[in-house]
Amino acid sequence: MCGPGCACGVGNEFGEASARRDLRTFRRSGPDRTTRWLLEGLRGGRDGSVAGLTVLDIGAGIGAVHLELLKAGASAAVDVDGSPAYVAVAREEARRRGVADRVAYATGDIVELASSIEPADLVALDRVVCCYPDMAALVGLAADRTRRRVGFVYPRDAWWIRAGSATGNGILRLLRRRLRFWVHRTADVESVIAAAGLRPAFRRRGIFWQVAVFERA
Repeated sequence: MCGPGCACGVGNEFGEASARRDLRTFRRSGPDRTTRWLLEGLRGGRDGSVAGLTVLDIGAGIGAVHLELLKAGASAAVDVDGSPAYVAVAREEARRRGVADRVAYATGDIVELASSIEPADLVALDRVVCCYPDMAALVGLAADRTRRRVGFVYPRDAWWIRAGSATGNGILRLLRRRLRFWVHRTADVESVIAAAGLRPAFRRRGIFWQVAVFERA
């Protein structure tokens, strides 16, 4: 399923228990594989430098992406998330790491908050596109807000993933949950990004997720 840092109102369905569990996993094991790929792409390679760069982490969850980039030398970050519980946990982890003064927070739907969100050098959406129905609005905003690179982790465009998402969404409807899982077509996502003047810079694929980073031409 989509990450808990959904950029829209359904992020409120992810509460404190989920946030605490994810934080414990992060402290024990660090970022998972796809998040590590995303970080590599945003850095411009394993040895790439982010010294002095700013970060916009959309649907940040526990803050794994921006906290790791701050650790690597980024100067400041903005955490935007739809879940108050995850924002609270991300704040706690930033304080524990001694970087609280370098992170600003916004709770809510990034598209609705757009007018208050400044551009950043690096923009990240780690498993966020999959829980947002208006892909063009979300991806277009992310592409518009990046000065250098924007990176995404989202589902692969495969028939069996679409079939699984349809089944999962049916179960969510029966349970009267607001959350839905969206498998947006890769070509459609990349068309929005290309229209913003960005070009592919990094790509990795797992069984379920794909990671793609784009940079200013």
